[in-house]
Amino acid sequence: MSLTLYSQWRATAPYRVRIGLALKGLDYAYEPVDLVGGAQHKPAYRAVNIQRLVPTLDLGDGTDVLTQSLAILEYLDETHPEPALLPRDPLDRARVRAMAGIIACDIHPLNNMRVQRALEAMDVAAPRRAKWTERWIVDGFNTLEPMIAKYGQGFCFGDTPTIADCCLIPQIYSAARYKVELDAWPAIQAVGLRSKEHPAFIAALPENQPDAIPA
Repeated sequence: MSLTLYSQWRATAPYRVRIGLALKGLDYAYEPVDLVGGAQHKPAYRAVNIQRLVPTLDLGDGTDVLTQSLAILEYLDETHPEPALLPRDPLDRARVRAMAGIIACDIHPLNNMRVQRALEAMDVAAPRRAKWTERWIVDGFNTLEPMIAKYGQGFCFGDTPTIADCCLIPQIYSAARYKVELDAWPAIQAVGLRSKEHPAFIAALPENQPDAIPA
């Protein structure tokens, strides 16, 4: 297969998939989508992903493209089993999926660009939008912290990366953008520090993407 990932350098959902691809050691072509400039709404990208979101993963084999980061990560894990991104035990798999879901379903959708622009359109001032974003990050991290403290051994669950880490590290990046410090969550902070030493997480960093805008 010749994989193509439609991505945007600092969007957290494709960031998750970049981590997963790197962990699996899979090569792929990178197709940037300028979300800020509205490229996702143009006919060319609508023909690729009718939802007009990233990520999109084109498998390059003539089948339908894949969308939604968690679905893509699970597909990668099922088609390239090693290294595994989910534990073998069903109960442990459910725990990892719960961690990933807290981030992908409960935190991120409430503070992504679409929501920020909707709040702005309703005349919500920037300081109040920032408080809105912080509120959901704090709520989610307060839930994740004891789970990671209980089950983590360097990463979110155990001593090797899982789908939960693919979700957490981009959310830590997003928290930093919104000036949310991690001091209240030492287990989360430890996973973030561990990821900085891992080649797959380094390769997936926003600043290492071809469409990255220098600070």
